[in-house]
Amino acid sequence: MTPADLSRTVVRAVRCAVEDGELGAGAVVPERIVVERTRPGGVGEYASPVALQLAGTSGRAPAEVAGLLARRLGGVAGIRQVDITGPGFLNFSLDADGDAADVVRLVRERGARYGFADRPRPDVTPAATDQEPRARAVREAVGRLLACQGVSGGTGTQRVVPPARADGDVVRRFGADAARWAMLATDPGGPPHFGPVLLVQGEASEFFRVRYAASRARALVRNAAQLGFAPAADDADATTAADATTLLDALREYPLVLEAAAHHRAPERLARHLVVLADALLDFQYDVLPKGDEKPSAAHRSRLALADAAGTVLAGGLTLLGIGAPDVV
Repeated sequence: MTPADLSRTVVRAVRCAVEDGELGAGAVVPERIVVERTRPGGVGEYASPVALQLAGTSGRAPAEVAGLLARRLGGVAGIRQVDITGPGFLNFSLDADGDAADVVRLVRERGARYGFADRPRPDVTPAATDQEPRARAVREAVGRLLACQGVSGGTGTQRVVPPARADGDVVRRFGADAARWAMLATDPGGPPHFGPVLLVQGEASEFFRVRYAASRARALVRNAAQLGFAPAADDADATTAADATTLLDALREYPLVLEAAAHHRAPERLARHLVVLADALLDFQYDVLPKGDEKPSAAHRSRLALADAAGTVLAGGLTLLGIGAPDVV
């Protein structure tokens, strides 16, 4: 089970519990149910506050709602264990074995729309008219995130700290894409960080690493074509190798990241995840193409498919932030 599957499974369990009358006549299914990575030191791999959301309309204590949902979810294939912590948080441990090739195929099938809701709304959000550049960048990014998750309504209001006056005209100093990255990569309620590192073409710059990784994935596909092979997710063993674990985990979690970023109206969550994904891809790239006298094999095709999928997701994530993903960096 992937994290995205888990989110949909929790939604179904809540709906069934309401339909079966287990949560009381007044229970209202939340419009969105958030499932997120458990914080360091927490129980399980993923957690959801859905029981706390349901408690208000169901007339039951959060812990009681959590217990009811845990019983429903505990027997679902792919969920290894469900724990309840605190006042009623559901914590999940998943059995993700064997789904690596499926994740890669899904990314390749959906392309840049991987992680989007089943019914995303058209992105007709008009360009923000805020005069302050960071407020405008945040509003536009939040609008795209809400659209990709099918959420109707406005972007709402939130506190956005503008660049310091001492930073000057950041768009002119750093370029539109680099300035936008700096404005979106931190919590809008805190000051953005500008500095020479934004213009560094090397590992010190997160902005560079994310764009370079997206470009590198495309270069790997071109290089493979020159060697006579193309990506194909036809060898699950190749994509579940130990050195691919971090990259696969980042791909699995991307749909949840988009959902949480939209729910919290927090584009910095997406930016942070793109850094994780990019770093994992840059570490993995060295095992994609044949080395020395090696001949292209099914393992190489599968590894290339994984790298290609990661590049697709990176490019899509940058687009949601309003940042270009060039072919060459």
